[in-house]
Amino acid sequence: MNKKEIFEFLNANPVFHLATVEGDRPRVRGMLMYKADENGIVFHTGKMRDLHKQLAENPKVEMSFNNGSDEDLIQIRVSGAVELVEDLELKKEIVQEREFLKPFVQQMGYEPLAVYRLKNGTASIWALKKNLAPKELVKL
Repeated sequence: MNKKEIFEFLNANPVFHLATVEGDRPRVRGMLMYKADENGIVFHTGKMRDLHKQLAENPKVEMSFNNGSDEDLIQIRVSGAVELVEDLELKKEIVQEREFLKPFVQQMGYEPLAVYRLKNGTASIWALKKNLAPKELVKL
């Protein structure tokens, strides 16, 4: 897979698992990606959440995406460091697209919405059909 194909795969399969570290303990949770392109992989959380605190302390993460197919399973893991993006227009765009965020923003405003971007990560591609093949790494 090349970068373009990886971004297409991520956008087609936006539910992913995100691994962080809290102290010396790994933490993993399911997330919903907003978008992936040449500008990075964008997702959001609330600034009151443990996730935000973990990322502020250690921005290194790994994301795991898969297509959910039993017969043609593909998994793409992306590792790198995230950055907090304080861009009001991007926050407005995300809220416009995600109906479930509107009540939160109406009550709290945009400030508690934490938007993160992983840029220049490394993708590791694995496919069930090529289970024992060497690992394929792609710089994003």
